[in-house]
Amino acid sequence: MPSPLNDLIKFGQSFWLDNIRRGFTRSGELRRLIDVDGLRGETSNPTIFEKAIAESDDYDDAVKALVAAKKTPADVYDVLTTDDVREACDVFRDLYNATKGGDGFVSIELPPKFAKDTDASIEEGLRLWSLVDRPNLMVKVPATDEGIPVIRRLIAQGLNINITLMFGEQYYAKVIDAYMSGLEDRRTKGLPLQQVASVASCFVSRVDTETDKRLTAMMGGADAGRTSAAESLLGTVAIANSKRLYRLYKNSIASDRFKALAAAGARRQRPLWASTSTKNPKYPDTYYVEALIGEDTIDTMPPATIDAFRDHGKVAATLDTGFDDADAAIARLESLGISLADVTEKLLADGLVAFEKSYQELFSVLEDKVATLC
Repeated sequence: MPSPLNDLIKFGQSFWLDNIRRGFTRSGELRRLIDVDGLRGETSNPTIFEKAIAESDDYDDAVKALVAAKKTPADVYDVLTTDDVREACDVFRDLYNATKGGDGFVSIELPPKFAKDTDASIEEGLRLWSLVDRPNLMVKVPATDEGIPVIRRLIAQGLNINITLMFGEQYYAKVIDAYMSGLEDRRTKGLPLQQVASVASCFVSRVDTETDKRLTAMMGGADAGRTSAAESLLGTVAIANSKRLYRLYKNSIASDRFKALAAAGARRQRPLWASTSTKNPKYPDTYYVEALIGEDTIDTMPPATIDAFRDHGKVAATLDTGFDDADAAIARLESLGISLADVTEKLLADGLVAFEKSYQELFSVLEDKVATLC
C-alpha cells in the first residue's frame, strides 16, 4: 500500500532526508527509501555528521586508515564527509538523471567558520564542488549578509546551491536576487543555465520555538485581553511566516525578470521547508509537514518525522491558501510588541552558533576516535 510520502509528489512537493550516515547508505536503506517511499534528495550539516560519527562505528576503519596515512583531524573530517556525500550522490544519480536534474541532490554545508568570510566561502565552495565531483551535489551557503554574494558567485560558476539558515522575508528577497543575478551573470557570458539548480531552505519550527517562548513570557504579566491574544498565536507564527515566504517565491517566478531567465532555460529556485520536525510535544508530530504541502516545494524531514508521516500523515494541498490569515497573524504578533524580524535575526545568529558548536564537537569526536582506535 503506497504511503503518504509517495503522494506528496502528486502535489508538486519532493521530500528529502535530513540526515546522512555511512552505514545507512551502504546497507541499502537509502536505496530502499528512494524506491519504496519516493525519497528525492538528502541534506547534511555539521550536527548530522557529528552524531553519525560519534554514535556509530561506521567510520572507525576509515579513521584508522587516515591516521596511519598521517592525515590531520581536518583532513580526516574532509575525507569522511565528502566520501559520505559522494556515495549518497551516486545512490541518487539515477533519480537525478530521470528527473533531468530536477531532484536527486545531496547537500554538503560550508564549514561554519567561513560564515562571515565571503571570499573564503567562495573558495571553499569551489573546492568542495571539485572534490566531490558529482553533478547532483548541492553546496549549502548560509543566508547571511556575507553569504549573499557567495550565492551569486557560485551560481554564476555553475554550482548547485542550497541556501540555508533562512528564516525571514528580509533575507529571502536578497536570496532570490542573488540567484537571479548569478544566472544573469552566466547568461551574459553565454553560459548555459539549464543544469544550475538551487533551493532556498526556509526554516520552520524554530520560528514557533522562539515566538512561543516570547508569547508565553508575555502572558505571565498581561491582562486578560493580551493574554488571550498571545495564547491564540501559539504554534501559528511559523506556518504564517512560511506562507508569506512562499508568496514571495510565487511573486518572484511571476516577475518579468525571472520569465526572461526561464526563457533562457533557468530553473526555479524552489523553497525547501527545513526544520519541519515538531519541537513542542503539544503539537502533532506531522504538524508542519501537513501544513506546508504545495507546488514547487521540498520538505526535508529527519528520520523520525519521515516515519511519523509514513504512518499517519495526511496529504492535501495546504500551502497555496490562507495568505490573508498569515498576514493577520503576523500583524497580531507585531501588535503585541514582538517583532518577527527580530525573531528571525536571532534565529539566524543562533543557528550559526549551533553549527559552529557542532563543528567543534565533531573535531573533538574525531580526536577521541583517534585516541581510542590508534
